[in-house]
Amino acid sequence: MAPRSQDAKPRLPFQFWIVASIAFINSVSFTIIIPTLYPYAKQFGLSDFEASLLTTAYSLSQFIGTPLLGQLSDRWGRRPLLVISLLGTVVANLVAAIAGVAWLLFAARILDGITGGNNSIAQAVVSDITSPEQRTQAFGIYSGLFRLGFVAGPPLSYVAQLVPPLQIGGWGVSSLGMSFLVSAAIALVAAVLCFFFLSETQQLDEPPITDSAAADRFPAKKKDFQLDFLSLFTALRRPVVGRILLMTFLNGFTFTIFTFAFQPFFLNVLGQDAKNLAIAFVAFGLLAFVSQVFFLEPLRKRFSLVNVLVGALIARGVLFLLMPAWPNIVAFSVLLGGFGLVNAFPMPLIDSILSTRSNQKEQGEVLGINASYLSMSNAIGPAVSGLLVTAYGYSVPFWMAGALTVAIAGFALTLRDPAPQA
Repeated sequence: MAPRSQDAKPRLPFQFWIVASIAFINSVSFTIIIPTLYPYAKQFGLSDFEASLLTTAYSLSQFIGTPLLGQLSDRWGRRPLLVISLLGTVVANLVAAIAGVAWLLFAARILDGITGGNNSIAQAVVSDITSPEQRTQAFGIYSGLFRLGFVAGPPLSYVAQLVPPLQIGGWGVSSLGMSFLVSAAIALVAAVLCFFFLSETQQLDEPPITDSAAADRFPAKKKDFQLDFLSLFTALRRPVVGRILLMTFLNGFTFTIFTFAFQPFFLNVLGQDAKNLAIAFVAFGLLAFVSQVFFLEPLRKRFSLVNVLVGALIARGVLFLLMPAWPNIVAFSVLLGGFGLVNAFPMPLIDSILSTRSNQKEQGEVLGINASYLSMSNAIGPAVSGLLVTAYGYSVPFWMAGALTVAIAGFALTLRDPAPQA
């Protein structure tokens, strides 16, 4: 038998593809709601500001719930927490679909946020079952499939709205509420898939680290589990991990400034309709998926993770600055296409850098904290963007997001630490 080439890497394990499939299904379950949440809120008589609080409530709940799920997965195992969190999404979306009053809709969004931090658990599974050499490729494919769900979600949402209103017992489901019902069904499929086909990957009974140097770098976790929210902030004091967590927040903050400003700009400045907006979401998501699956790994082999991250952030910042400069659909579509290609890189790169520079035994907790910082940015970014649009017009959020993104690229250079000390 011919010897294996030294450059050849082992194939990604079967367990990875199960988790990646769950990521796709989970993404579809989430994105199918995005196009309908605002008009659905209007059915409850909510004002624009009150409707925006539905997104804030979800993101803040996810910010709180994600690290708890991550820590629990380190203690009790990835598989049971992943199943429980998916079932939480099922219940939350069923409640939202039949909600007859606004407070029940808010309660559903809060429950979905608290249990919706399962992405960090799935990422921990990826980290558990892959080697450091495989990890960037694995996170790239995982994130690519997650983004592919953003392609499938909006069209499914449109199809769901074509279904006539339903009457289930004494509960009614409107056409817009059907998106929540379909989302619940999709999340249930993911939960069943996880329960029957995903094996536990966390080694719960491993002996503690005995190497003194490793013990200094990675302090031992407490035996008694504590719901320690201070860890979200004390983690920032860790030289490398803290900078990566801050990168996650800043990256998410600038991106969500854009995602809010993009929609009114597309509709009001470019004069497009909601149908074309959905097509733009599909095209953007498809380009991001192709970029992550086919371009990320070759770039990683040729350049360091940090160099690829810096280049992607600079390109994204420049594209932000250029988008409002030519307010016509042709120019904007070209720039949006370029944005879809380069925007696919930052999050899987940040996830990969964080995973390789944190202790294997605390992957769930660290990735959970990282996801919480992303949730925090998801809550703050749209609100800032909305204030900028209201006070200064449609172009200013693009300029602010662009300038900040270029500045963040400079900050990313500080991750070029030859010693991966956390």
